Amino acid sequence: MNEVLRLEGLEKGYNRGKPNEIMVLRGANLTIPRGQVVALVAPSGAGKSTLLHIAGLLDTPDAGRVIVNGQDMTGAKDGARTAARRQALGFVYQFHHLLPEFTALENIVLPQLANASPRKAAEARARDLLARVGLAERASHRPSEMSGGEQQRVAFCRALANAPALMLADEPTGNLDPATSDTVFDALMELVRATGLSALIATHNLELAARMDRVLRLEDGKLVEAT
Repeated sequence: MNEVLRLEGLEKGYNRGKPNEIMVLRGANLTIPRGQVVALVAPSGAGKSTLLHIAGLLDTPDAGRVIVNGQDMTGAKDGARTAARRQALGFVYQFHHLLPEFTALENIVLPQLANASPRKAAEARARDLLARVGLAERASHRPSEMSGGEQQRVAFCRALANAPALMLADEPTGNLDPATSDTVFDALMELVRATGLSALIATHNLELAARMDRVLRLEDGKLVEAT
């Protein structure tokens, strides 16, 4: 299976059937092959987050199909969706959402333990990921002891903890100043390339988007290739 994500004819609206109905997705289609990094750009409110939530099995479309890592998740039950999220998907948000009472290492170990990984193996993987983003010496530090850029790099490592096939990122550098944003994005891309991961990254930053393999725009509820 060369595809990690296929979205077919996605439709999603809010207040359906009411006078104030808002249609966000109108037949959106997307295929991401293994190893490809795709930028998703659109104005605020255009539906980027909605698309990411559907692709990440956190929300369901009104119509269309969602196929993740070869599995058709359309209409799947909660247990199957949770298992797919845990095993095939990694998530990164604009705010890191690290657990404040745990160290950087522990924040990366915990999702692995939830996925039944042995602690020793989980800690070894966490240390390897931290080293890849230049944070080996921060393993024992809690989030409050790290800068915003460092916290977000830990969040990247956490997203990759269970070796997912696809990472979904919603404005992952949007909360950082430009210089820090570039440094953090470089770390993200190095991590993605080194692990052969596929990624769908929503961003307002057109310069960052241009450094990815493809750029898609969300226009009138549909995805179009940027030219």
